[in-house]
Amino acid sequence: MHYHLIGICGTAMASLAGMLQARGHRVTGSDKNVYPPMSTMLAELGIEVRQDYLPAHLEPAPDCVVVGNALSRGNAEVEETLRRRLLYRSQAEVVKEEFIRGRRSLVVAGTHGKTTTTSIATWVLEVGGLNPSFLVGGVVQNFDASFRVADSDYFIIEGDEYDTAYFDKGPKFMHYLPELAVVGNIEFDHADIYQDLAHVKLAFRRLMNLVPANGRLIAGWDSEHVRATVAEFGANLHTQLETFGTADDARWQARDIDPSGELTRFRVFREGKEWGEFQTTLIGDFNVRNCLAVIIAANAWGIERAAIAEALATFKSVRRRMQVRGTIGGVTVIDDFAHHPTAVRETLLALRQKYRAGRLVAVFEPRSTSSRLAVFQQDYVNALRQADRVVVASVFNPDTLTQFGALLDTDELAAEVAAGGTPADAIEGADEIVRRLAPELRAGDTVAIMSNGGFGGIHDKLLAALGGK
Repeated sequence: MHYHLIGICGTAMASLAGMLQARGHRVTGSDKNVYPPMSTMLAELGIEVRQDYLPAHLEPAPDCVVVGNALSRGNAEVEETLRRRLLYRSQAEVVKEEFIRGRRSLVVAGTHGKTTTTSIATWVLEVGGLNPSFLVGGVVQNFDASFRVADSDYFIIEGDEYDTAYFDKGPKFMHYLPELAVVGNIEFDHADIYQDLAHVKLAFRRLMNLVPANGRLIAGWDSEHVRATVAEFGANLHTQLETFGTADDARWQARDIDPSGELTRFRVFREGKEWGEFQTTLIGDFNVRNCLAVIIAANAWGIERAAIAEALATFKSVRRRMQVRGTIGGVTVIDDFAHHPTAVRETLLALRQKYRAGRLVAVFEPRSTSSRLAVFQQDYVNALRQADRVVVASVFNPDTLTQFGALLDTDELAAEVAAGGTPADAIEGADEIVRRLAPELRAGDTVAIMSNGGFGGIHDKLLAALGGK
């Protein structure tokens, strides 16, 4: 078939393009903004990418048009697709029909940690001999890839709760046919599409309701909202429930978490009996919970404990998840994707465990839709106070959010953090942040730069400034 992807340079769309090509399909695409790293990946794959959105890009007519979820009515190629009655699908629909249907699917969902947990699962199943296909919203460093199409019955996918397309406002994860579903945690997020926490919980409940009787719902029992969502089923939960966490009443428990060595060590108990001892390269209690979820999934699919242990100890993490970008003059610069206040807090707590010698400096850019809104104003105050020094960047592209209500007040945020005893400033732009921050950094400091975007290349700029000192 000939697939044409509108908005091909989005992370998920570019990965789908590569997967379709690996399946032997002809793939073309178009995008308004063609830039690395996705444009580079597509060029290396030899996939034709056409600049801008033009009706002429649909000549000759493709067999299927895939419409990215960032696009809406008024887009020239969307309008031409509708006018000519061409077959069109969402990215999630194509993934379901081309790669998941007929296979055994592990869907990893939750407000936080799903990219890391999905990535751990890819490596554990690989070491366990299952040769899985996968699609992840980040680059899995053990594979140096965000996707793989393999000749096996197993598929692992990150279950995104964001909407699917302009013509399908339900979550992407509703398309992924889970045999195993991990729901690690549930919190309010994506204020642009979810009205409130109850609306978010309803979406996750619908995912849970897709798991068959011979499958597993792997539920994070340290999350009160996961518990409440499961409880809503009562006797009508028609699948096998596996609960996990550090809570005393979880069926699977992580105990004796020890972050003091090169690797984080922990013991796993099932129904009160010791099941195994493991270690991971990752830091933070939340990453131990991520590992525990994967242990349960791997056990359900018959992977030996020794293989699980080997994989966890050799997992290399995911790009942009507490990734060390460099250490110059004794100052370590960390790149992290954290943007929800809970993720910001947990990232800082984990880094404090790992880097104890000097100060922990948090640099935060409000860039995601929800992080740019006032809805989490006080939550960010509490989260950022885990650091010793805080810099808050200006809200990214504020003019695009006028329809969603009041914006995050970064000046007020910095002032409230400072009022609690933590030095904090609101500074506009990466260049000015580097200019003001670099001179005050000293050996032993760790700088955690948190954003779900490029943040003006701040990581390399800060490292260059430190080198200049």
